[in-house]
Amino acid sequence: MSAIDRATIGRDEIRAVVEGRHGDPFAILGPHRVGGHLVIRAFLPGADRVAVLAGSTETPLERIDDAGLFEGIVAEDTGAYLLTVTWDGSEHLIEDPYRFPLLLSDYDLHLLAEGTHYRSYERLGAHPITLAAVDGVSFAVWAPNASRVAVVGDFNVWDARRHPMRKRPEAGIWELFIPGLRQGAVYKYAIDDAQGNRLPLKSDPYAFHAELRPNTASIVWPLPDKASGAREAQTVHDPISVYEVHLGSWKRGEDNRRLTYRELADDLLPYVRNMGFTHIELMPIHEHPFDGSWGYQPIGLFAPTSRFGTPDDFRAFVERAHALGLRVIIDWVPGHFPSDAHGLARFDGTALYEHEDPRLGMHMDWGTLIYNFGRREVANFLIANALYWCERFGIDGLRVDAVASMLYLNYSRKHGEWLPNRFGGVENEEAVAMLRRFNEQVFGGFPRATTIAEESTAWPMVSRPTNYGGLGFGFKWNMGWMHDTLAYVEKEAVHRRYHHHQMSFGLIYAFSENFVLPLSHDEVVYGKKSLLSKMPGDDWQRFANLRAYFGFMWTHPGKKLLFMGGEFGQWNEWNYEQGLDWHLLSYPHHQGIQALVRDLNQLYRGTGALHLKDCEPGGFEWIDANDSDQSVYSYLRRGRDEGDIAIVVCNFTPVVREGYRVGVPFGGAYVERLNTDSEHYGGGNVGNAGRVEAGEVGTHGRPWSLLITLPPLATLVFTPVS
Repeated sequence: MSAIDRATIGRDEIRAVVEGRHGDPFAILGPHRVGGHLVIRAFLPGADRVAVLAGSTETPLERIDDAGLFEGIVAEDTGAYLLTVTWDGSEHLIEDPYRFPLLLSDYDLHLLAEGTHYRSYERLGAHPITLAAVDGVSFAVWAPNASRVAVVGDFNVWDARRHPMRKRPEAGIWELFIPGLRQGAVYKYAIDDAQGNRLPLKSDPYAFHAELRPNTASIVWPLPDKASGAREAQTVHDPISVYEVHLGSWKRGEDNRRLTYRELADDLLPYVRNMGFTHIELMPIHEHPFDGSWGYQPIGLFAPTSRFGTPDDFRAFVERAHALGLRVIIDWVPGHFPSDAHGLARFDGTALYEHEDPRLGMHMDWGTLIYNFGRREVANFLIANALYWCERFGIDGLRVDAVASMLYLNYSRKHGEWLPNRFGGVENEEAVAMLRRFNEQVFGGFPRATTIAEESTAWPMVSRPTNYGGLGFGFKWNMGWMHDTLAYVEKEAVHRRYHHHQMSFGLIYAFSENFVLPLSHDEVVYGKKSLLSKMPGDDWQRFANLRAYFGFMWTHPGKKLLFMGGEFGQWNEWNYEQGLDWHLLSYPHHQGIQALVRDLNQLYRGTGALHLKDCEPGGFEWIDANDSDQSVYSYLRRGRDEGDIAIVVCNFTPVVREGYRVGVPFGGAYVERLNTDSEHYGGGNVGNAGRVEAGEVGTHGRPWSLLITLPPLATLVFTPVS
């Protein structure tokens, strides 16, 4: 009688195991009670001999298939055991992955299936653990429509037959503990669809580390410890001045080498602190396959990109920022994901994370896929990811990219290319519900953190609480202000009188949201020119224009955001493949721009009138919004009490205006706190000798006034002497 005839399992099951087709490996492999006997089976391709070692007793197993399937009857009292395996004459002692118990509890499965496991990253993915006194790695992945899933990697020569996983049908999750694996192991999932077809190998959606592109495998890495260090909650009353950075192109090393997280912590972060910014915002640092996407097409949402180092290195970067008094914001991209074969696209052979219908599931502009926000497991995945960055890395803010593309079903679509909601409207109700829940969870779990929406439409109450019908964001980028004011300052000064409203229009809606004024990377990319290059006139006028514009921005209601390079007047457009033009700082005019931005941050942070009521109507009053003939704007900013004020006057023509009268609320001396035409900034030093006395001459509806000299293309700030 042949060995296969004596086997306790049928020929079809044997063939399914050895050919890598069996969807329930724990039903075959490991220990089993068969006909009153304890039988152990092991599939070890290429093995010459296999035995069970329990204590000091070794029981040889019989080969029941030439591909490497072994089985044998062992003693009834066999408990924990090892396998003695001989390959090519060399003997190895290994653990049997199929003797270990279930990994996920019924409670975990219930929450995961329900879509309310907001710490799902503690259960899914790859985790180095100790199970039954054995060190190894637990793997768990959501693939409900797969017929079979296996873990593959260097450790099993990428052979999908060797480590098939067990399905927990309650939640559609597959799990396996592989003993002996450690941090640093490289892996993917081999997934068969419902028809048994092998899909391209998939990276782990919950991987905490990943290979450097062009390689795409996941890397076993421990879940970071919870971030320590209490920080005060951020409010609309705080001064918030953000320096936006693309880590790969802020500065480069020799031979155009990217700096590491730790090098950037030593170089970039002290620079940001010394420039007076309160926050640093990082363009997406999630793992992504294509450098040219700048991170906005991420595949590994849980993995800090390996371009700059390990997750531990990134954690050290954030900790250094906090030690320097800086808060860290990261760009978070829940609006879409790329269709690369190793990613989330058709993850288990079906449209699991995305919509099946391209009218719902594909961004036509970007060629990317849209998450199915209405699927509870997908919403859970995204919300848990947001909480992961706050909890495990201490991230202080999440700037959500392309919110408008999530809110509108017809976003950038022609007639017939989109599907309406249940009421026939364009609003994506499922995305709205997900965003509200995301904000509730972030603010509820991490009061020190905030969220910021890049939302370019007039969607109401983006930055209002969800219990009032808002989306719940902390802040919203003011895209309208950015477009209007840039359009104004790009015009020749002689034409500005005809577009005067472009600088003042933003005050009509300035307090409808908690706004951030963004001069972001999007405004200085290829074809758009740098901020300095946008300015009209000769070189002197360009620098003066930019200084005056920065003065206007820093004194305007709203928090501030400036993309790297703008702070010293970069001439060239931003290029993600090279560092900024730091050599420009050897020239006085660029030094002057940098000094101005540093002083503006200091003035903004140290003057309550310029930040305490950034988001309140009571914090701003026009003195004169209508002097279009002279292209002058004057306004008053208010702080907490009557005397806490700042007077701002902006002259956007290259003409010196002497004897210009500005109404003020009370008399006394006013100090010229800022003059963007100061020689310290590269200007002509036209001004008011640092101090002006208010005269009892009523103007602009106020009983007192200042008689001042307005420098050309300049912004002045005055505060009363206490």
